[in-house]
Amino acid sequence: MTLSVTFSLVTGIVWASSDSSDDPSVTAARGADAAGGGAAPFRRAPHKPPEKVPASHAPLVHSRPVKVAVPAIFIEAPVTGLGLDKKGRLGAPPLSKPKLVGWYEKGPSPGEAGTSLIVGHRDTETGPAIFLNLNALRRGDTVKVTRADKKTAVFSVDEVKTYTKEEFPDDKVYGATGRPELRLMTCGGRFDKKNGYSANVVVFAHLTSLKKQAA
Repeated sequence: MTLSVTFSLVTGIVWASSDSSDDPSVTAARGADAAGGGAAPFRRAPHKPPEKVPASHAPLVHSRPVKVAVPAIFIEAPVTGLGLDKKGRLGAPPLSKPKLVGWYEKGPSPGEAGTSLIVGHRDTETGPAIFLNLNALRRGDTVKVTRADKKTAVFSVDEVKTYTKEEFPDDKVYGATGRPELRLMTCGGRFDKKNGYSANVVVFAHLTSLKKQAA
C-alpha cells in the first residue's frame, strides 16, 4: 500500500491510499489552507547545542502517545489519534482545538521502530496554534513524548527543514532509517488566500533515551 499526504488548511493532512506499491511513500501537495495569522516576536528558550547529538536508543514496543512536550519552544500538548476515512484521507486535528496535535495511528508509535508522524496546526483563522514556532527548533533540541505505557520517549532533533510542496522529499521524510525516528510537521513558507501556505516545515528527530514515570 502507498500512502500519500497533502497538507491542507494551515497544517492539515490528507492521506490517500492506493495499492500501487508495497513501499510507503508520501507526497505533499497544495491544499486549501486557512488564513495565516500574525504573531508577536518569538524568543525560544535558552539553548546550548550539544557537542555531540546522542546515539539512538533501542526501539520501544508499541504504545500510543498521549502528550508531546518541546521545551525549547514552550510546547506541551495533548495528542489525538488520526486515522483514514472512507476515501483514504487523514484530516488534521479539529480547527476548534488549535493546541491539539495529531498522531498517525496506523504508523509506528513514537519510539517504536520506524518513523512516527505527529502534526499540528501552525495557525487557524482565530490566531496562532500549537506548531506556530516549529521552525525555531535547532539541532540538539529535545522532544519528549509521553506514552500510554507511562514511559516518556525522548528524541533529539537532527535538523529542521522547510520544503516547498512541489519539492517535498518523500523518501527522506518518510523512508526507513534503521532506527526509531520522529517527524513533527506543520505548514510554512509564504501564505496567500488562494493557494494557502507554499511549504511544509519538517522536524527530523531520533530516539535517544527513555524515562519511566515514578510509581
